[in-house]
Amino acid sequence: MSQKFFLYARKSTDVEDKQILSIEAQLQELRDFAKRENVEIAREFIEKQSAKIPGRPMFNDMLSCIEAGEADSILSWHPDRLARNSVDGGKIIYLLDTNVIVGLKFPSFWFESTPQGKFMLNIAFGQSKYYVDSLSENTKRGLRQKVRRGEYPSLAPIGYLNDTRNKTVVVDRKQAPVIQKAFEMYAKGDQTLERIGIFLEQNRLITKIGQRIHISRATFILSNPFYYGHFRYGGEIHEGHYKPIISKKLFDQVQVIMKQKSRPRHKQKNEHQIFCGLITCASCGMMITGEYKVKTQKNGTQHFYTYYHCTKKSKTQKCSEPCIRQEILDAQFSSILQKVSMPRDWAEYLNTRLEQDRTNSAQSVSVFVEKNQKRIKDISVKLQRLLDGYLEQDIEKQIYREEKAKLLSEKKSLEEEISSAQQKQNSWLEPMQKWINEAQDMEKIALDSNLLNKKVAAKKVFGSNLLLQNKTLRVSAPTFSNSPAESSENPWSCLRTGALPTELRWQ
Repeated sequence: MSQKFFLYARKSTDVEDKQILSIEAQLQELRDFAKRENVEIAREFIEKQSAKIPGRPMFNDMLSCIEAGEADSILSWHPDRLARNSVDGGKIIYLLDTNVIVGLKFPSFWFESTPQGKFMLNIAFGQSKYYVDSLSENTKRGLRQKVRRGEYPSLAPIGYLNDTRNKTVVVDRKQAPVIQKAFEMYAKGDQTLERIGIFLEQNRLITKIGQRIHISRATFILSNPFYYGHFRYGGEIHEGHYKPIISKKLFDQVQVIMKQKSRPRHKQKNEHQIFCGLITCASCGMMITGEYKVKTQKNGTQHFYTYYHCTKKSKTQKCSEPCIRQEILDAQFSSILQKVSMPRDWAEYLNTRLEQDRTNSAQSVSVFVEKNQKRIKDISVKLQRLLDGYLEQDIEKQIYREEKAKLLSEKKSLEEEISSAQQKQNSWLEPMQKWINEAQDMEKIALDSNLLNKKVAAKKVFGSNLLLQNKTLRVSAPTFSNSPAESSENPWSCLRTGALPTELRWQ
């Protein structure tokens, strides 16, 4: 009785199969071999899956068909196509021992169903498994070495790119500013994770496989230390040698806010009008709210208005303040903003003094830098001692990982403190220059039609000290501790009174 063969061809995308013939090439070689050897092929089984672990569906289906008597032999390119693990290899040997499988044929390997043939087949299976195991171990060893050098051994997160030529991670110039902006937005404390997710989606950030980032992905991004220069690998924090997108200080601020927020904020049902949350009713002390109205005439013509009025929520006082149209309120905002616009001669004088201070002031920070550099050096020594203790098995793995993470975090903070201290000598100059420019732009903002810019400017200058009474907007005396106009020497209040503040006179 002639033997019936099942043809089995397999190839995976794993590293160990890179040099193996493609499925098409295996099939062609096996069919040609079958013709030369007069082998009858009952069925072909083609599989594209790794043989490192048991559980290949086509392989198991083929053995089940053999056990059912549909065939009694297998034709394959090489024994490593059948098995690269001890379970599948052992099953082939067992089926040969029980004569369920009568024969195996390979164009690239000699086999006969004899004790010597089974011994050689067992060696071939063992060599295949050893090759996979050693390759895996060598790969892991290489990855660990990359990690020690500060090189990230995996796919770079969003905001970075893998430079395949130099085997490094580089900043993605398009996505990195969006990631940085997301951290800065959340660090202010007035954003939810949901809003950050929407911001990322609106800026078309996509994953490495071309999909948009889901809202829930924002949590992972904002808690990933990769963006300030450290990365997680193998359950540990490692120091990376690549350019950070954000500072560790910003990252720490975000983590604090994430811990403080136990639940996400809910969107407000009613949409506020532009000047809401800025003005207080002078009669009852309640907030002024906005209301959008549509009036339809008998002829069908529609008119659209926005009115502002007191919320009238006081339980002790009935408020009779009338409402005011947005156009009238806008004109009054323009008027009060023009009063805090900086005169040109003031701006010229202040800019001159700023340039003088920029040239003459040079505060030494060498002592502070030297002190921190010494602490960093001490931390590096501690890290090495910690590693030595772990390698000598004097320290448990969990303790090693926790202490290492603390030391790396402290080291990064010290490095950023050094960088900050070196730039601190003129740290007030930039905000001062920014304020002068803002003060000069107040007249432009006042005359512009952008209501949001007017609201932002008014909030910055007047804080919560805007009152509405008898359809007239005015600035109250400062009574709130968090008001920008709290002090009479405040630069904005001085602009309103026309007197140069004491701290700006360089007496």
